[in-house]
Amino acid sequence: MTEHDKTTETVTPEAGAEQQHPKTKPSSEQKRSGLIGGVIAIAIIIAIGGGLYYFTQQSNATLVNENNELKQKLSDLIEQQNSDRQRLDALVAANAEIKSHSREYEENLNRRMQELQAHVTALSSADVKSWLLAQADFMVKMAGRKLWNDRDPVTAAVLLKSADSSLAEMNDPSLLDIRKSINSDMAKLAAINQVDYDGIILRLNQLSNEVDNLRLADLNSGDAKAEDNADVSDDISDWKQNLARSWKSFANDFVTVRARDGSEAPLLAPNQDIYLRENIRSQLLIAAQAVPRYQEATYKQSLEQASTWVRAYFDTEAPETKAFLSTIDDLINQPIDIDMPDTLESQEKLEKIMQTRVRSLLSQSSDNTKVSDGAIDAAADATEAPTEAAADAAVPATDTQKAESADNSHPSESAEPAGNRG
Repeated sequence: MTEHDKTTETVTPEAGAEQQHPKTKPSSEQKRSGLIGGVIAIAIIIAIGGGLYYFTQQSNATLVNENNELKQKLSDLIEQQNSDRQRLDALVAANAEIKSHSREYEENLNRRMQELQAHVTALSSADVKSWLLAQADFMVKMAGRKLWNDRDPVTAAVLLKSADSSLAEMNDPSLLDIRKSINSDMAKLAAINQVDYDGIILRLNQLSNEVDNLRLADLNSGDAKAEDNADVSDDISDWKQNLARSWKSFANDFVTVRARDGSEAPLLAPNQDIYLRENIRSQLLIAAQAVPRYQEATYKQSLEQASTWVRAYFDTEAPETKAFLSTIDDLINQPIDIDMPDTLESQEKLEKIMQTRVRSLLSQSSDNTKVSDGAIDAAADATEAPTEAAADAAVPATDTQKAESADNSHPSESAEPAGNRG
């Protein structure tokens, strides 16, 4: 055990020496690595410091530029606010001026309306007679139209009576001559024979309906009377008469001879009476249409033609035919054309009065209307003047605003690259 301990003791110094030698070697390496790391750290710190300094300088430049841009925008906004304030003041002043002119225009208009109303009131109170005169003139003209266009003397007389009533209401002695002429015209119209045109047309329509009731003429009535004595008797003593009668009857079966003169009516073919009746109706219709047109020649010609056909083809001894022909003869003798007066004396005289009174009144009213229109136009021109001035003041302000908006767009464009640089 002692030897072993010795060997261990002898070995340990060597091992300790070996262990002490490596410890010195790593310490030098650590020093080198620490120096290199310090240099690197210093370089990094310097680089970071330089980068921070550069970034700070760039940020400061950007902030300075943005600050300058904001100051420029602020100054532009202040200028724009001042210009807007000036424009607003101009508009307020123009508005006040417009209100004052509008008030003046309204006062002038109200004053003019009062004057016109007073003038109209004066006209309505003082010129009632002129309106009555115009009404009488209108009535007389309408009477002339009814007399000559419609051939209605009854309505024309009523219109003349209304015109005379209007003139009587005026109570003007200077119109007595016109009233005398109106009464003279009324007397002429009263002397005209009245014709019932509607009654004539109704009678013609009734005749047209009665055509089917007419009986045709029997053209063989004479032969029937001759044959009444052709019968054979049963008495032997009458053999001579019977023989003659038999021979005559036998001969008549072969040849029939009838005596005709100019008074006999022409023969009609079977079923031709329908066309005859329709032709008579057409003649009656033509006569009815000629009545409202006052065509007396056509009226009488159609009735005479219908009467001729009835007498030629129908039985004139029948009661229906006699009544039919009697009505036609009465209508033929009924005149449908009336002699109307060519002029009305009162119409020309009323026209002269209208020219001297009513038309002069209308000319005065038109002159007053022109004066009022001139006053209204002058007031309107006075109102339009400040309005145009306000519009002219507003137009340059709008142009200035457009220019300022265009200037404001440039700083934003210059600020954009600065942001990109940051």
